[in-house]
Amino acid sequence: MSASDWGQLLLLGGLWGGSFFFARIAVADIPSLALVLYRVAIAALVLHLWLRLRGISFAPALARPGSFLCLALLNNVIPFSLIFTGQTKIGAGLASVLYATTPLWTILVANLLTADEKLSTTKLIGVGLGIAGAAIMIGPGLLFQTDGPTWAKLAVIGAAISYAFAAVYAKRFRDIKPSVVATGQLTASTILMAPIVFVLYSPESIVTSSISIWMAVGFLAVFTTAFAFILYFNIIASAGATNASLVTLLVPASAIILGTAFLGERLELYEFAGLALIVSSLLIMDGRLFRRRA
Repeated sequence: MSASDWGQLLLLGGLWGGSFFFARIAVADIPSLALVLYRVAIAALVLHLWLRLRGISFAPALARPGSFLCLALLNNVIPFSLIFTGQTKIGAGLASVLYATTPLWTILVANLLTADEKLSTTKLIGVGLGIAGAAIMIGPGLLFQTDGPTWAKLAVIGAAISYAFAAVYAKRFRDIKPSVVATGQLTASTILMAPIVFVLYSPESIVTSSISIWMAVGFLAVFTTAFAFILYFNIIASAGATNASLVTLLVPASAIILGTAFLGERLELYEFAGLALIVSSLLIMDGRLFRRRA
């Protein structure tokens, strides 16, 4: 990876870590499902404008509406709803660490549902360590409820599992430009979320007079979603999908730093131990560090 690739990767890690930070601020005043709608609708609009400026056709997405609705459900609607609901009770740093288990569940789902991505011994060790790390982070809370209810943590784990199914399902979109896939899934997510929000909430309950809350919503949608997707696809084009996946290691760090600096959050000692196991598991599954040492 070039210096430019690393710079973009660090920026992306900061942005996606920031998504947990801004979500934690926004859910204090906006219902979680309404926040999902704001995030996907604004981001979809930004990406449509970006496609128009780049002269990229959106027609391939329009030709497969059913597939994009399924992808939107797995990759946006379900995980965003679970994460935002969980973040009404737990901090940005803890939520981001639980999100970091996504690659573990992706490997397990791929092993079950695909013929060409089976578990190797190395991956099995990595998955075992990662799941142990997640258990360490959730287990003490079952007994003491020291850092938020268990259901909130399990909600974020559920989001990570949904992302895993989305990663496997997304393979059927290899013939479509990634930028069109991103725009299509966010557009479909908007179509799915709009009637849900309008049925469940009155108009006055999903708006706020707080400028800081609307700024958090704007940053969440424009920078940590729309711009982050563009940045992510740039990294894939330049350095490959495997290198781009390293962002998973960076997201918790930025979310923890932001949560600690601005929201007064603190991780418990056992949560840092769980984080260490999760990071170790991702490094083992990635494999490059050990190949380089060899």
